Amino acid sequence: MGTSVELEIGAKDETLRDRDDLIAVYLDAYADRLDDPFLAPERHWDRMQGYASASGYGLVEARVDGQMIGYGLGYTLPENARWWQGLTIPVEPSLLIEDGSRTFALTYMMVRVEFRRRGYAKKMHDALLSSRSEKRATLLVHPANVAARSAYYSWGWYKIGDLQPFSDAPIYEALLKDL
Repeated sequence: MGTSVELEIGAKDETLRDRDDLIAVYLDAYADRLDDPFLAPERHWDRMQGYASASGYGLVEARVDGQMIGYGLGYTLPENARWWQGLTIPVEPSLLIEDGSRTFALTYMMVRVEFRRRGYAKKMHDALLSSRSEKRATLLVHPANVAARSAYYSWGWYKIGDLQPFSDAPIYEALLKDL
């Protein structure tokens, strides 16, 4: 098996084209949590289609020896985005202002289990964010996901609060990063 990774930056067309590969990566990456209705594969694909239809949508796919081993995606938060509505504590109001070009929301970043801890997530992260024109990025990370949290903090992200994006969703840490 080769160790070099091929990265492709894409958008909605690539998401639709690669649906089966994207779902396969998701099933592998979340295998231990698929019994949670919020994480059901059908709900995941529904969310992905919604993100892919959003303005400023971007996708990075990673392949090793032709096999998709991971992906990341997100979109530009629109003016007056509801992204911040689930914050559980008050934060500096200026952090919550969205003008339709300020913030890229990194909604998914995942790597197949057998390819983790090899630097692939960092390469995808850097490629996707370097392709963006926004001033900053945001993401949500589950507090129990110690590996992801540690990686994000080491990559320059910082926490602004806890956020529950949907009533049936877990509470996540809301992070920001200047681009």
